[in-house]
Amino acid sequence: MKLSKFLLTSALAVSALGFTAVAAHAEDLLDSVKQSGVLRIGLEGTYPPFDSRDASGQLVGFDVDVAKAVAAKLGVKPEFIPTEWSGIIAALQAGKFDVIVNQVTITPQRQQALDFSQPYTYSAAQLIQRADDKREFKALDEVKGDNKLGVTLGTNYDQMARAVPGINVQTYPGAPEKLRDLAAKRIDATMDDRLMLPYIIKTSQLPLRAGAVLKGADQEMAIPFRKGNPKFAKALDDALTSLKQDGTLKKISMHWFGQDVTQPIAH
Repeated sequence: MKLSKFLLTSALAVSALGFTAVAAHAEDLLDSVKQSGVLRIGLEGTYPPFDSRDASGQLVGFDVDVAKAVAAKLGVKPEFIPTEWSGIIAALQAGKFDVIVNQVTITPQRQQALDFSQPYTYSAAQLIQRADDKREFKALDEVKGDNKLGVTLGTNYDQMARAVPGINVQTYPGAPEKLRDLAAKRIDATMDDRLMLPYIIKTSQLPLRAGAVLKGADQEMAIPFRKGNPKFAKALDDALTSLKQDGTLKKISMHWFGQDVTQPIAH
């Protein structure tokens, strides 16, 4: 709905302003970024270990470091614009910032509205079980029957669970609620981004453990930006390629995760 409203507003603006609006839109994003000397970056700022504030109020995390490195390769300064996830895609489309660096998964639906860089993070869905549960669910099919699977409402994992017939899906507003119910034996398993598991299990201080990484549930995260900017698209991919080749992305990944999550998952 937000996208449709934005497209209608854009069409009216172009009609009202005529060739001036068309000419302004024709400028490639790379030109405006270079001219301003700033890359405006949308992110949540509340999503550790990817982007959150430390004790001094500074933004820190894997995505923060990646964004800084990309901006440096482009020869500009990063400007971070914290935005709630629910409105972050619409804000990008409305021009509030130039890119999003916030673990945005590439999906066909999103690719219809936005362009993406090459992937810079590779992950997958992974199950979480109670530490004392001797069962080993290897696939979502095995969670069928009398078992209950908890997921965060509106996420990729919610859609993934509902796509498997026979699963009793319980939805939650966020990770803390589903993890508490899992520990209390109200549900039998939950799932989340495999990169998040060590962090959320540790900080939950609940008797939980990582379960199986689900096959066929790989995810690729990239940097989205508005369509119609071929020069910027090339410059962004060139920057990421360089950061992979010189080892910068691997170094950032090892710092935050202790493993290289910037390469495809080996199966």
